Amino acid sequence: MEKVDTTDRLARLRELMKKHKVDIYIIPSEDSHSSEYIAPCDARREYITGFTGSAGCAVVTHEKAALATDGRYFNQATKQLDSNWLLLKQGLQDVPTWQEWSADQSEGGKVVGVDPTVISAPDARKLAEKIKKRGGQELMAIEENLVDQIWGEGRSPRPSEPVKVLGKQFAGKDVKTKLDELRKDLEKKKSSGFVVSMLDEIAWLFNLRGNDIPYNPVFFSYASVTPTTATLYVDESKLSTESQTYLAENGVSVRPYEKIFEDTQILGQSLASANGDGAPEAKIRKFLVSNKTSWALKRSLGGETKVDELRSPIGDAKAVKNETELEGMRQCHIRDGAALIEYFSWLEDQLNVQKVQLDEVTAADKLEEMRSKHKHFVGLSFDTISSTGANAAVIHYKPERGNCSTIDPKAIYLCDSGAQYFDGTTDTTRTLHFGVPTDMERKAYTLVLKGHIALDVAIFPKGTTGFALDTLARQFLWEEGLDYRHGTGHGVGSYLNVHEGPIGIGTRIQYSEVPLAPGNVISNEPGYYEDGTFGIRIENIIMVKEAETKHKFGDKPYLGFEHVTMVPYCRKLIDETLLTRREKNWLNEYHADVHAKTKDFFKENELALKWLERETVPF
Repeated sequence: MEKVDTTDRLARLRELMKKHKVDIYIIPSEDSHSSEYIAPCDARREYITGFTGSAGCAVVTHEKAALATDGRYFNQATKQLDSNWLLLKQGLQDVPTWQEWSADQSEGGKVVGVDPTVISAPDARKLAEKIKKRGGQELMAIEENLVDQIWGEGRSPRPSEPVKVLGKQFAGKDVKTKLDELRKDLEKKKSSGFVVSMLDEIAWLFNLRGNDIPYNPVFFSYASVTPTTATLYVDESKLSTESQTYLAENGVSVRPYEKIFEDTQILGQSLASANGDGAPEAKIRKFLVSNKTSWALKRSLGGETKVDELRSPIGDAKAVKNETELEGMRQCHIRDGAALIEYFSWLEDQLNVQKVQLDEVTAADKLEEMRSKHKHFVGLSFDTISSTGANAAVIHYKPERGNCSTIDPKAIYLCDSGAQYFDGTTDTTRTLHFGVPTDMERKAYTLVLKGHIALDVAIFPKGTTGFALDTLARQFLWEEGLDYRHGTGHGVGSYLNVHEGPIGIGTRIQYSEVPLAPGNVISNEPGYYEDGTFGIRIENIIMVKEAETKHKFGDKPYLGFEHVTMVPYCRKLIDETLLTRREKNWLNEYHADVHAKTKDFFKENELALKWLERETVPF
């Protein structure tokens, strides 16, 4: 991981800050749609800092510059930031949040500025409150993005990939039904309509998929839904004749992408006219926006008096998969598991038998090639984390072509990878060793595995959140004074974003807000990392289902999980003496299931079949 010299970039940014009379400038990671993963043209925070991780916020003053990021990226940020930057390790004791740090710098009436399209309305409001308390001036919305101006010709063009219809055989529910259900929800909330800005919500609502953001089958767009209309804001050149006809047949009109702010201003004004300028606020049927909506979009609609923020009803509906989507998840994970089994058997043979030297990227390319042979394959769901030895301790490590490590058969190998298929999205992590692991590596792996199993077999009453379940996965590490600095699970889309809200398993406060429900698809991925030495993570995708229990205390249904990932665990890294009989039985049942569902893929691949049989022998 090479450092980028950001001295000149910061100097040019500070000149623009002076021109705009701004003392502190905020550069979030997100795009105008609060996307976690973004198109290269929106990677402003990466450009100004040199840090390539997916999460973080940069704050620049005339004298200082700070980057805030979470525990997944402490190691990576330390390696990538040059001497111009202070690293704010979020979540550690006595380390300020980026909002607190920004407010501290604003003391004495200084001006804090931000592009209002790339900060959410709630984040802007909270930041403004902190600035005011510390004696700064009001948060300033700067319409021109200052980083874009210094980026110049090196900035990638905005993508314009084609938008395609996803058939009902994969989506499981048609657009008219989804719109009807949304409108019923809006009526319950006595709302005038919903303005949609999250790209995966728009793709899901209209059963459309695109390719504007790498690995995420979404397209740049906005949408508005009222009791009588549905409008999609998108560059029409992306829509084929088939897509245009499909939208018209489903009662969806199309407007140019850039018209959203003009139209929302008109919507806001029409709301005032419909309710009468003197109408009490309680009587106004406001527009709804997601709590991820940009400050700019909320301002355009008329602000607090005309808009209510809430957790998106589309996001909630999308997180509960229908039977078609759930069956798609089962099937695509079997095919994906077969690709991973073929890959791991090939990799072991290359390293130990053929004695071939392979670097991390070459190996990842081979895995993509093996996946691409399978039915309904579209592409990867994120950059493959192919990491050997100490690189495995970098939680979101990304090997760089021409500048990565050769895989060491005598060290830990961690592979976190996934794919997009028409019938689902996969995300699997396996940690392997092709030589003789150390006692600590085996112990750590087994403690992680025990937590992974504990979460998989959990039974819990309806209404339980992922926040409440997180300790199940950490308990065995905690007993040894060990832990990991990332969440235990994230929601997963159905041929959509591999990271999907609003559900998750972890210590983030938002995971305490939404109970898990049947149909949720989520990851189970505890880990352990020793900086500079090795890293371990084990990840399956699990689906929430109703569980059979002898009793139903409080007349509540009880829930559990169904695992769909079909890849063996590494026998070399398992210390059997640390496992209970119940855990061994679970492993045996899991491995028998993997063997039964994947073996037919290897009728002409003796190497993969032998590897599968060896790794699934009962304990």
